[in-house]
Amino acid sequence: MLDRQAWNACFPEEVETYDYLLVVEQAGIAGFDFRYVVLREGDEVVAAMPAFLCRYALETTLEAGRMKWAVERIRGLFSNILTLRLACLGSPCTENGAIGFHPRISEVRRPVLFAQLLDTFEALAKAEGCSLMALKDLPQSIPSRIAPVLTGSGYAEISGMPTAWLDINFDTIDGYLTTLSSGTRKDMRRKLRGREQVRVEYLIDFGEWLPSVMQLYLETRGRSEWQFEELTPAYFDGILKSMPGRSFCSMYFVDDELLAANLIVHDDDRLIDKFFCMDAEKGRPYNLYYLSWFTNLEYCLRHGIRRYQSGQAYYSNKVRLGSSLTPNAMYFRHRNPVLQFILKTISPLLTADDGAETEA
Repeated sequence: MLDRQAWNACFPEEVETYDYLLVVEQAGIAGFDFRYVVLREGDEVVAAMPAFLCRYALETTLEAGRMKWAVERIRGLFSNILTLRLACLGSPCTENGAIGFHPRISEVRRPVLFAQLLDTFEALAKAEGCSLMALKDLPQSIPSRIAPVLTGSGYAEISGMPTAWLDINFDTIDGYLTTLSSGTRKDMRRKLRGREQVRVEYLIDFGEWLPSVMQLYLETRGRSEWQFEELTPAYFDGILKSMPGRSFCSMYFVDDELLAANLIVHDDDRLIDKFFCMDAEKGRPYNLYYLSWFTNLEYCLRHGIRRYQSGQAYYSNKVRLGSSLTPNAMYFRHRNPVLQFILKTISPLLTADDGAETEA
């Protein structure tokens, strides 16, 4: 069994560490099997990454339109031709695919250890009968010597969905507003005029509210064109119970009716907005998406948190509200060289869009 301290030592800058990954593993997310790939020197873990196995439908990230319609028609005739057994380094539920190294490992040694980690992963994939191997959402800020290990091993790169973040380099909300354009500043003040009608509560245990939150989550997920995993009550409940002091859920009520919920994980330096779920019909008139944004910024200011990470998708809004984007990359390799060539050729069509929808 992996030791919590040994695992976390390899990920000193991550929020989604051992306890978070254990919740994901135990949440009963349908269609996924979870693994952990580690290298040891003696009794010490020196490199590590989470991994998962699933059956991956190639049209998962296609936008709605003729191409997706055509792929779905082909699937109707040949049910298994477009679904591959996938082994992937990373997690379907983390913000990016961080590569973990023990702090004592020098930058010079890291590419060598990563190559060994990749070999271990590929052996696992082969043993599990996976024809397609991938790495999910590696930040393009990874050390320059890591990418050549992947390309040298035959992996093709495609763009992933960027991660949005905002540095809290202001002391007040008014100070934040001054960083926005005049049009955005005016629009935000207008959208927040009705916030006195909304009651915000912070929960550290869902209790009786869990079914209501799950209903909001499923409704919000149903409005999204791009769907991969479907989270479970055990995931939401497990986050709050297994990460005390590092997680909470903001609940948005109007006249005692729950209209939105926002699941958050954090450490002392970074707050990550994991999921914002809303009753679209009843919540939109109160601009709850924007209210949650300002509520999260206010939480950061109160607790001295210096970065707000609002995740992937809906980029047009997030950039408008001052966020920067960190590009992420996906890497993949099929064992069959012919299929690898085909997948590499069509990979631009399989890249997820930027989720430009303006509000959840």
